[in-house]
Amino acid sequence: MSRVYIFDTTLRDGEQSPGCSMTTPEKLKMAGQLVDLGVDVLEAGFPIASDGDYEAVDAVSRQFPWVQVAALARACTLDIERAASALQHAKRPRIHTFIATSDIHLKYKLKKSRQEVLDSAVAAVALARNYTDDVEFSAEDATRTELEYLEEICQAVVEAGARTVNLPDTVGYSVPDEYAELIGRIVTLLGDRAVVSVHCHDDLGLAVANSLAAVRAGARQVECTINGIGERAGNAALEEVVMAIKIRHDRLPYETNIHSEKLFGASQMLTHFITFGPQPNKAIVGENAFAHEAGIHQDGYLKNPSTYEIMSPASVGVPESRIVLGKHSGRHALKKRAEDLGFQLTRAQVEELYTRFTHIADNKKGLRNEEIIALVKEIIAAHPATETLSVQYTVAK
Repeated sequence: MSRVYIFDTTLRDGEQSPGCSMTTPEKLKMAGQLVDLGVDVLEAGFPIASDGDYEAVDAVSRQFPWVQVAALARACTLDIERAASALQHAKRPRIHTFIATSDIHLKYKLKKSRQEVLDSAVAAVALARNYTDDVEFSAEDATRTELEYLEEICQAVVEAGARTVNLPDTVGYSVPDEYAELIGRIVTLLGDRAVVSVHCHDDLGLAVANSLAAVRAGARQVECTINGIGERAGNAALEEVVMAIKIRHDRLPYETNIHSEKLFGASQMLTHFITFGPQPNKAIVGENAFAHEAGIHQDGYLKNPSTYEIMSPASVGVPESRIVLGKHSGRHALKKRAEDLGFQLTRAQVEELYTRFTHIADNKKGLRNEEIIALVKEIIAAHPATETLSVQYTVAK
């Protein structure tokens, strides 16, 4: 079975996006959660960017000495030396150096020739190898880079000592078949001399799809973040990549080291530290990921959860599924909720409850348990029946 390594960049790419800054103590707590989750590489920061980032990389290296800790550095001497210094207490340090390779970046951002960029990439990897055997090189904006030039750079940095070559879709421009073709070319080119990695952004909503297409084409490291946070539209969401591999093992026959039952906890911790959480309909960890309101769905779910859930909530650490009672709900779910609240109703009482419930729900965003209890009590008082077995109820506080 092919192993796919999970490179988590929540504390670096994720944290550098608007509203996601974390203090060093917060980064340390989040790092602990990520270590428990089972990530293979923990990118803890960009040491040259600020004293806080330097301190975070150093603190993570000290607190989790057995973990593979990465620090980002541009392809220049000052950045690499700063990264090496921040990693000095790491037992398994990785220096992750990068430079842009697309013509648009060379012309407008770097104002350098292709040869100058190639020379800088090789020099950076060679310098980083003086500090650690584990060096990763990223060709920023790889998906908009001329292919022959990209191949030349990949060959050169591996010869200079890079163990991992990352081909980022930096601006979320690629589509899955195109990205897979690119990754396949570089995998064939490098063979077993280096691991090919991918780092996809979500500008077109394709970050996870592109990452999985790349894995099928031979990439063996995926760079991703919890909740998909990151620059602009974000990165590939770690939880989505991991669960796609786990659930669709028939099509994605790979293994990760992630303990999936800890995914929701990691998502919740991150949400606590930053200024926003995942949208309610976010896959895997969103508030509605295991919630059912439509009557047809509720009926099927109550008969057998697998009718509408392809994974159990417990498999990703979500406490339980939720039946949401709103205007789309059906009799089955309403009767079950009444039972859960301590009421056994006759068929006629259920019909009366359903009629009154749907009338109210048409004008509300769902009904709370207290409102359902009040309705049931009114119906029982107006339509008593010997079949009513119980009227004891409790309301969860």
